[in-house]
Amino acid sequence: MADQTPDTPPTELWVERTGTRRYTGRSSRGAEVLIGSDTVEGVFTPGELLKIALAACSGMSSDFPLSRRLGDDYDATIKVSGAADRENEVYPHLEEELILDLSELDADAQQRLLTLVERSVDKVCTVGRTLKTGTKVSLTITSDA
Repeated sequence: MADQTPDTPPTELWVERTGTRRYTGRSSRGAEVLIGSDTVEGVFTPGELLKIALAACSGMSSDFPLSRRLGDDYDATIKVSGAADRENEVYPHLEEELILDLSELDADAQQRLLTLVERSVDKVCTVGRTLKTGTKVSLTITSDA
């Protein structure tokens, strides 16, 4: 999913340390998310945010075809899971489950819609596409002193 339109400036993203293994993620649009280790209540771990980003991207990528067929007020839940390989510090497999009520569609219509949804997610979910193909990550360290 595109994060911006051609007329809007890029959203700035950053995290600020708020305690030991605790951060607040922020955006220039005013959003905040609490981040920390899995021993801290009320926060997401970075890995959990990665999984949530994937699920949200899949949901947003499938929103148009689903709303066209099921109506604007359809309910959807996307569960995402996958254990970390701590020896290599990677998630070797992430699994998503899109839960929908398709009871008003016959079997053929359900299959056509599911095929369309899978194609939409494969085509426009930037997070999923990035995870599947990999990406180069660079870190620059600067001093503000």
